[in-house]
Amino acid sequence: MVIPLMKQAADEPGTDEQAALHYGAVWADGAACAVEARRALQAFLAYVPCTGRTPVPAPLAIDAELVVSELVTNAIRHAPGPCGMILRLSDEGVAITVWDTSAEQPVVRKRDGQRFGGHGMHVVHTVSAEVAVAPLGTGKQITAYLRTAPDAAHDPDTVALTGRNPAA
Repeated sequence: MVIPLMKQAADEPGTDEQAALHYGAVWADGAACAVEARRALQAFLAYVPCTGRTPVPAPLAIDAELVVSELVTNAIRHAPGPCGMILRLSDEGVAITVWDTSAEQPVVRKRDGQRFGGHGMHVVHTVSAEVAVAPLGTGKQITAYLRTAPDAAHDPDTVALTGRNPAA
């Protein structure tokens, strides 16, 4: 069962730009579910146009779903105890933070078509402009930053992320 911390909050005072939107959820020990996390992300992104903002480009939304799924699944598989997710949308893009109770650092493994599993962090790094890992008192948090391309709103054929290899 997900416990929403805040459905949305524009609590960062903006200057000329709009304040960032936030959403947070915490799952009790053993209650986290990647499907539920993806649904929370989808609801958060669906809410964006209701705030007067431009809708999130479809390629960015798809990549965000992938990142949420991989990070939450890793928290479920590799960390005992509760975990949580924080979504932040700003003019620059989407920041997805997942925290868990394991202090073990995630490993980015090379692609290997012969291996089943173990590709999640490689995928997260591939679709994200930046990935940061920070230790917490009782675990860690991983934040993936997915950036909106400057021209994505004007050109529907433009890939909606920077830091991503379009040929990949």
